[in-house]
Amino acid sequence: MAFPSTSMCGPGVQYRSSTMSLSSRSSLGFSQPALRPEFVNCSKESRCNIRRPLCISQAIATESAEKVAASETTEPLLLRAVRGDKVERPPVWLMRQAGRYMKVYRDLCEKHPSFRERSENVDLSIEISLQPWKKFQPDGVILFSDILTPLTGMNIPFDIIKGKGPIIPHPIRTAHDVSQVRELVPEEAVPYVGETLKALKSEVGNASTILGFVGAPFTLASYIVEGGSSKNYSNIKRLAFGHPEVLHSLLQKLAVSVALYIKYQADHGAQAVQIFDSWATQLSPVDFEAFSLPYLKQIISDVKTTHPHLPIILYASGSGGLLERMASACADVVSVDWSVDMAEARQRLGHDVAVQGNVDPGVLFGSKDFITRRIHDTVAKAGQQKHILNLGHGVLVGTPEENVEHFFDVAKSLRYE
Repeated sequence: MAFPSTSMCGPGVQYRSSTMSLSSRSSLGFSQPALRPEFVNCSKESRCNIRRPLCISQAIATESAEKVAASETTEPLLLRAVRGDKVERPPVWLMRQAGRYMKVYRDLCEKHPSFRERSENVDLSIEISLQPWKKFQPDGVILFSDILTPLTGMNIPFDIIKGKGPIIPHPIRTAHDVSQVRELVPEEAVPYVGETLKALKSEVGNASTILGFVGAPFTLASYIVEGGSSKNYSNIKRLAFGHPEVLHSLLQKLAVSVALYIKYQADHGAQAVQIFDSWATQLSPVDFEAFSLPYLKQIISDVKTTHPHLPIILYASGSGGLLERMASACADVVSVDWSVDMAEARQRLGHDVAVQGNVDPGVLFGSKDFITRRIHDTVAKAGQQKHILNLGHGVLVGTPEENVEHFFDVAKSLRYE
């Protein structure tokens, strides 16, 4: 696969692509170039010997020590790591860390079965956002919401039906339909999002990073044009390849509103924002460059003019073939899914861009020793700077809650040498 050797995202920031040999395999089935593993005793409880790289050392850390460290800095660990400061360990949070794997969330859902109620009622959204914070103390506390939340403010009605997912009752497929789409005014359309973010920032302080999130234009358009979820995306591809000017008009309107929504979240307490372009990988690379990448660049450039220090994370599921193109959008962090080895991702992206990920969510169904090995493997390959430990996608329904707790315990006990 050939890409330009460099892509500039502002002064002094280069993204380099390169190739790597996958011939050297560890006992875990991953390539581990330039690492020398040794056998160590991972915990007193398990008394198990596991294979662990020398570049990571297990620390004897207590919760009180973590709190002291947090109180001694003006910024949370995640923000310092993204900036490239020397940090003691990789920050950790999980996509969908608030969700149905937690009993406390399932109990709340029985009382409040509507997803939109849970995500649009300020008290409920705050409570759900803080559930994993109270249980696991992650380094990122993400707003409980949905990427479709702002659509009603753009004159695009939607609902989320249990068992069916998102439903757009009036799909947008013509130029006339697009003309009816309004620019988002977050203060009027989604004031509960701002209230929730303010409350989360007040509750958490500098002990963790408050994370907002948005959907990328192409992913939002996929739902809007398809009328909900899709298996083959035939409607949006019919629009893209048959009437591209109509789709571009919709994407432009979405890009403007998404940028406004990011700024609104930042102004109300979000200290970093993740852009989910979940369905962009349904596009070929050349079509990604036409229908997704320009709008991602536009959003990030727009946001950076008013919020230059706001870290922006870009995530797309199944994006192994698009990493270099994602980096060229100039996000501060590229979130890597598990379809690409983290060592390979680092070599392809370079070390100027921060990376997030990329443990397979299915690993959390394994034994605690297996989870520990995969954490060590991922962290070692990511290197000791600009890495946020996360899954390659969200926590899966049915994941044992105690395994998520173990993931956080292990991650937070790591120390860089």
